[in-house]
Amino acid sequence: MSTDGRGAVTTGIARLHASPGLAGPGRLGLVTNQTGVLPDLRPAAPALLEAGARLVALFGPEHGLHGTGQAGEGEAARTDPTTGLPVHDTYRCSGERLDKLLLDSGIDALVYDLQDIGARFYTYVWTMFDLMVSAARTGVRFVVADRPNPLGGLVSEGPLLDPAWASFVGRAPIPVRHGLTCGELARHLNASAVPQMTGTAADLTVIEASGWQRAMDAAATGLPWVAPSPNIPTPATATVYPGTCLFEGTNLSEGRGTTQPFEIVGAPYIDARLGPSLDELALPGVHFRDLRYVPTFHKHAGRPLRGVQLHITDRTAFAPVRTAVAMLATLRLLYPDDFAWHTADGGAEGTGHRYFIDLLWGSDRLRRTVDAGDDPLPLCDPPAPPGRWAGDDVLLYP
Repeated sequence: MSTDGRGAVTTGIARLHASPGLAGPGRLGLVTNQTGVLPDLRPAAPALLEAGARLVALFGPEHGLHGTGQAGEGEAARTDPTTGLPVHDTYRCSGERLDKLLLDSGIDALVYDLQDIGARFYTYVWTMFDLMVSAARTGVRFVVADRPNPLGGLVSEGPLLDPAWASFVGRAPIPVRHGLTCGELARHLNASAVPQMTGTAADLTVIEASGWQRAMDAAATGLPWVAPSPNIPTPATATVYPGTCLFEGTNLSEGRGTTQPFEIVGAPYIDARLGPSLDELALPGVHFRDLRYVPTFHKHAGRPLRGVQLHITDRTAFAPVRTAVAMLATLRLLYPDDFAWHTADGGAEGTGHRYFIDLLWGSDRLRRTVDAGDDPLPLCDPPAPPGRWAGDDVLLYP
């Protein structure tokens, strides 16, 4: 440990850079983006090539190899200008098409190095899962270069996803806030969901992040923070995201189009009652500040909105999922004629289209409970602590 109390953590990709043989023999592909850096901020792809790794292809997730795409977008680049390597866009690519992409790339092993933020609906883990499924079908070895969970690994929140509500914001039964690293999650999925889809597990190796402990959040690791996507600019954003991302399923702005996405929520119909009503709930680790803002894009772009900002006063006590669910129930109570759920495909509420909140939550129980005026907070209880819900044998860190 360093003298300032921060952890001396070495990421899996840094360990691979020091010892390229950890990925095994053959030609390597690398699933990466702007977060795929060494602790000194050197991009991993050129650094691995300089270290002698047989890297022959790059693969980008949602937002693209360089992170320029907004939500629901990839990037069009087909060649990386820094390394000259071909770039394959995996976003919205699955099944036989993804199998063909792996086979045509000429790789023997695929290395995964993306910074997750610990929430089920953050799509990087499902890019990992889809690629593991294809790796199992095609015989490509799969290597996870692990990174710390920026929320720490002591807490999970929310129910397991109901498979009937599976989508790209949740492919398999894990909690909303899962409490695992990508490496641990890969071990769990490879022992459960991957064989269910393919009949066999992938040939999986996890290169652990040495020095990480479950009590460490992003700040405690001493590692640099690189925004994993355009609307997760800071660790503070990542802290609230497992809860306030649920507002994507409503007609409230979740702060996209501002400098504080997911830290603020608002709508044209909000008035002075919301902030005090939320503070009266005495939710742990958070206060709510009344504010006004105008998003530059996304929901209600260009319109004056009123809402609240979440000010985190105690990161350890703060429960993002419970907090957001309490906010949803309060909004339904205060604004019954204005608050509404969004559908996943843009159809009107009540027309039979699937509600996006159901995909985010992993079932329709939250929406139905809030609409009935019942207490939704018991729904936030996890099935068990991290590791227990997945099986203790998946844990890699104390």
